[in-house]
Amino acid sequence: MSIAAVHARIAELNSLFAPAPPAATATPVANSASFAGQLQSATGATATAAGAGVAPAGGGTNAGQAILNLAKQEVGVREQPPGSNDSPRIAQFRKATAGSGVGPWCAYFVSWAAREAGVPIGDNGQGFGRVDDVYAWAQKAGKAIPAGDGVKPQPGDLIVWDEHIGIVESVDSDGTIHTVEGNSSDQVAQRTYGADGGGAIGYVRLG
Repeated sequence: MSIAAVHARIAELNSLFAPAPPAATATPVANSASFAGQLQSATGATATAAGAGVAPAGGGTNAGQAILNLAKQEVGVREQPPGSNDSPRIAQFRKATAGSGVGPWCAYFVSWAAREAGVPIGDNGQGFGRVDDVYAWAQKAGKAIPAGDGVKPQPGDLIVWDEHIGIVESVDSDGTIHTVEGNSSDQVAQRTYGADGGGAIGYVRLG
């Protein structure tokens, strides 16, 4: 047997008796499609939560943000005819208040927005047609915030005057208050006031 043949035979025997290398352990790799789906689901869940009223960077409760989102969609709704306190859409606002009738509708409007947002006003969620009744209920329920020095409303708070009520849209760094109000010059309108809220007596924070 030649030396080359001997070397070949030795190499063959070594390969037979050498321990087999351990099987490579597969490292689980996330299925890219599955991972993308999970990421999309997580992103979608966040977006849905935001749409449902997650507190915005400017503050406010989840319920308040939901109320505000609903109210802003109604900006421009007008009485038909002007001065009538009525229109097909305003009639829908009234339905959020038990025993309502055609008349000044700012409280109907906030009662509607609160009910649609899932935080109806009143002990039984009945809504109110009078501003005084809204604030009296809020005081009893621990949801009223009297206006005063250092009091800064949040987006979605109800802003209450002696005979009128609206919804705080935003508050500037200097305290300027922007609102959305029903029955403001016979329509749903956006208004702006100084830090005192134009003489507001207080705020109602729902949620």
